[in-house]
Amino acid sequence: MDMGCNLRDLANAEDINLAELKGKRVGIDAFLTAFQFLTTIRDRSPTGDGGPLRDSKGRVVAHLMGMLTRTTTMLSLGIQPVFIFDGPAPELKADELAARRERRLEAEAAHKQALEDGDYQTAQKMAQRIVHYSPEMVEDTKQMLDLLGVRWVDAAAEGEGQAAVMAVKGQLDVVATQDWDALLYGSPILVRNLMSDGSKRHGRTVRAQKIILSEMLAEHELSREQLVDLAIMIGTDFHPGLKGIGPKTGIKLIKSLGTIEAICEEKGKELPERLDEIREIFLNHPCNAVADEALNPGQVDVKGLIQFLQKEREFSQRRIDEALTKLRKANLIREGGQTSLFSF
Repeated sequence: MDMGCNLRDLANAEDINLAELKGKRVGIDAFLTAFQFLTTIRDRSPTGDGGPLRDSKGRVVAHLMGMLTRTTTMLSLGIQPVFIFDGPAPELKADELAARRERRLEAEAAHKQALEDGDYQTAQKMAQRIVHYSPEMVEDTKQMLDLLGVRWVDAAAEGEGQAAVMAVKGQLDVVATQDWDALLYGSPILVRNLMSDGSKRHGRTVRAQKIILSEMLAEHELSREQLVDLAIMIGTDFHPGLKGIGPKTGIKLIKSLGTIEAICEEKGKELPERLDEIREIFLNHPCNAVADEALNPGQVDVKGLIQFLQKEREFSQRRIDEALTKLRKANLIREGGQTSLFSF
């Protein structure tokens, strides 16, 4: 699922081993991560509705399963995750959000019809398109992260925008998201596929990839402002872009003419509406202030985790044991609260 503006053609993405992120504080786009698990960990039984896995009370648990596995893996590698949750979307995104809602409603109707017809194959395909990360699920996720001692932050607006600004301030070392827009927001280092590293997609093993903004700008001889202008021409969540301009044409034009204004004048095109506001969203994204100490990891609450995940949400013993084993490997669990002489 590629979100935002596709800068793949410009980016020189380098495969990395997750162990390279040891000791790094990684800002993770919580919403995109949750969507990834909600659309993959789902009911694919012969007469399943294709929706995300639920407990016997009907509560969705797919996002918690995926996040538990991945988060404990990161912790076991010495990576320090900080999850960033989307705030209210910028008003400029209203058209894009309306279009997404429209698509979801169409898919919901098709899903319902397919279930009525007993066409489970179509139902399961449509189920992926109607996934919703509800406020209840968000609260569940935050509660589980608290129990793991993992920090989270509410964004002022876009999650990857908040993460990028925090990375520029030095509060995060890396921003992890599938969304290329993190680079437009100024994230010095973007890591993609962090949450799916090692899994199989179309028969190939997915690898985490690192993109360094300064190298990308230097390679194409662009300033960050020009990169943002290029993205606006190609099309972003805030504006559909200029007709007939893709990445290849766009980069030639921006290099020779410098700005959207100059390009529109040269090509006799209308300037994108609210251009300065869109630039401002990328170049100066609103960001909630976060105290440095609020990002220091907390304690793992083993009893709380077992209560929340195993007793209340019916996680299997195996799933809980695997998570606790990884936390022990990272020395994050204080056994019995007794500190022995040997642990000094």
